[in-house]
Amino acid sequence: MPVLDREPSKDLGGGDGLSKLPLPSLKDTLDMYLRCMKHLLTEEQFNKTQNIVKQFGAPGGVGERLQSKLEERRKNKANWVYDYWLNDMYLNNRLALPVNSSPAMVFPQQNFRAPIDSLRFAAHLISGVLEYKTLLDGRALPVDYARGQLAGTPLCMEQYYRLFTSYRLPGPERDTLVAQESSVMPEPEHIIVACKNQFFVLDVVINFRRLNERDLLTQLEKIVKMADSEEEQLPPIGLLTSDGRTEWAESRSVLMRESTNRDSLDMIERCLCLVCLDDASGPELSDTTRAMLMLHGGGVAKNGGNRWYDKPMQFVVGADGCCGVVCEHSPFEGIVLVQCTEYLLKYMIGSPSKLVRAASVSELPAPRRLRWKCTPEIHKLLACSADKLQRLVRNLDMNVHKFYDYGKEFIKKQKMSPDAYIQVALQLAYYRCHGRPVSTYESASIRRFQEGRVDNIRSATPEALAFVKAMTDGMLSTSVRCFSVDTTTILSMLNKCHCRAITGMAIDNHLLGLREIAHELKIEKPEIFKDEAYLISNQFILSTSQVPTTVEMFCCYGPVVPNGYGACYNPQSDHILFSVSSFHESPQTCSAEFVKCLVQGLLDMRDLCNKCNCGSNPTEQRKEKHTQTETNCKSIVG
Repeated sequence: MPVLDREPSKDLGGGDGLSKLPLPSLKDTLDMYLRCMKHLLTEEQFNKTQNIVKQFGAPGGVGERLQSKLEERRKNKANWVYDYWLNDMYLNNRLALPVNSSPAMVFPQQNFRAPIDSLRFAAHLISGVLEYKTLLDGRALPVDYARGQLAGTPLCMEQYYRLFTSYRLPGPERDTLVAQESSVMPEPEHIIVACKNQFFVLDVVINFRRLNERDLLTQLEKIVKMADSEEEQLPPIGLLTSDGRTEWAESRSVLMRESTNRDSLDMIERCLCLVCLDDASGPELSDTTRAMLMLHGGGVAKNGGNRWYDKPMQFVVGADGCCGVVCEHSPFEGIVLVQCTEYLLKYMIGSPSKLVRAASVSELPAPRRLRWKCTPEIHKLLACSADKLQRLVRNLDMNVHKFYDYGKEFIKKQKMSPDAYIQVALQLAYYRCHGRPVSTYESASIRRFQEGRVDNIRSATPEALAFVKAMTDGMLSTSVRCFSVDTTTILSMLNKCHCRAITGMAIDNHLLGLREIAHELKIEKPEIFKDEAYLISNQFILSTSQVPTTVEMFCCYGPVVPNGYGACYNPQSDHILFSVSSFHESPQTCSAEFVKCLVQGLLDMRDLCNKCNCGSNPTEQRKEKHTQTETNCKSIVG
C-alpha cells in the first residue's frame, strides 16, 4: 500500500497546511514501470527487464530494503523527494544553462518609436517588479488553487518566494541553489542592469525610499550613457555564465582571485533580478526569431554577453521591441513564472506609466558600473565560452507555430481534455516523423503537497501508440463507434496518468528516490538502474509542457537530449500556440517537419471528431467514460 499522510502540516511556511507527498507502494511502481516500457522495448529487452524488475521487487530483496529506507526518510522530511529531484533535474546537470535548461517567456512585440520608449517600458516593468516583490515580502500573494482535475485544492506557494531571492551558484560537480537570508538591517535593495555587455548596480531603494518610475527612468538613461562610453568598456564577463557548469565554476574561481571581481560577483549574486537592455537584433522579428533571441541572446555578435544566466529572473527589453524574461529553472516551475509575468504585464497595461517626478526628491547618486580585473587567462576563458555559445546558437532549430484551425473550445465540445488531446497529437506527430514511439516527459505539478515541484506524466502509453499506428497506417476504422471507443480509451488512460502524477503516485520520482537511497547506503547500484530499459526510460526524446497564459505571450525552451524535441504548447480558445525546438546537429530531428506532422495530425483528429459527431450519437458513451475517469481519479486520491 502507498504511504499516505492525511494530517496537514502545522508549519504553514513549508506549504500552508498541505499534506506530505505520499510514497507509492513498491509493487505499484514496478508494475507501472513495466507497463510504461513494454511497447518502447524489443521483446528481448523487455524479457530481460521483466526478470530484473521481478528480482528487485522480490520479498526480502533489495527493493523492499530501499523502500523501507524511503519510508523513514518520508517521516523525517517535509518532502522526501525534493532534494533528490532538485539535484537530478538541475544541480547535477553539467550542460550550459541557455537553451539546455533555462526557459524563456516571450512578451508581445513592442513598438518602440524612439530609444527613450524602451527605457520607459523598462522603468514601468521594474516598477511592477517592485510592486510584486512587496506582495511577496508581505506574504500577501493569494494562494493558488488547482484547476482541472482536483480543482479547488490549495497549492504550495514556496516557489514564488524564490523568484527574487535565490541564485544558482556553479560548482565543479554540482551547483548550489543559494537562498538569500534576510538580516535585521538589510542592505539597500538593488537590481543589476546589463547594457552593451556591461553591468550596472541600480539601487531601487535610496534613503529608505523606493524609487518611483520617473527616478527609475532617469537612472536607466544614465546607465545607457555610461555604457556608451567606449573608454570605459570592459570585457563581456556575462559570457562565462553561458558556458557548461563545470567550466563556469572553474572560470569563477579564477575571477575570485581578485577582490574587485569578488565585489562585482557579490553584487550580482545578491541582486533582485537583472534587466537586460538589448541592442536591436536585426530586421526580422518573427515569433520564432524572438524565441531564439530570448533563449540565447543571438550569440556574441548580438546580445549573448548581455546576460547573467545564474540569476533566476532576467528581464529582457530590446531596443527593437523584442522583450521577455529568461529564467534559471531550478528555483521554480513554469506556472510560477507565468503568474509573475502575467501580473507584470497586467500591471503595465492597467496602471498608466507614472513618470511625474515627486516634488521633494534630491539628486540621485549615479548608478555604479561593476568593475572587472581581467588577466590573460580570463580573456582566454572568455574566448572559449564565446565559441561554445556560438555553437549553441547555430545548433538551435526553433519553430514557433500558431495553429488557427481550432483551439481548446472545440476540444472541450468533444468532451475531451485539451491537454490529453494535444498530448495524443504530439505522439502522432512524432510517430509520423520517426515511425516509432519514444519516452515522453510531460510535467505534472505536485504542488498540492508540501514543497511539491513536479512529476512526470508518461503520455507515450500503449493505447496512444495503438491509436497513432492506426492513424498513420490508415487502419483506423471509419466506424464512428470504433473511433469513439478508441479515443475515449486513450484519453481516459491519459487522464489516469495525469491523476497518478498530480496525486503523487507517478513512477519517476519514486524510482529516483530508490536509486538515490541505494547510493546513500553505499550499496552496489541495483541492476534495475543499470538496465538498458532504465536508460531508455530516462532519455526523454520528447520533452513536453503545457504552459497556458491569459495574456498574449508564450513560453519556449530547448530539447533535453541531443536527438530530441522540446514541445511547449499554449492552448487558447480558438487557437493553439506551439514552440518546437530541436538541434540542427541531429540528423534525426527537424522542427519544421515535426510542426508539419503536428498540424496534419491535429487536422486529421478534428476530421475524425466531426465524423464521430455526424454518426450515431456517442455522447452518452463518452459521458459515461468521462465519469468513469473522474471516479478513478477520486479513488486514487481518496
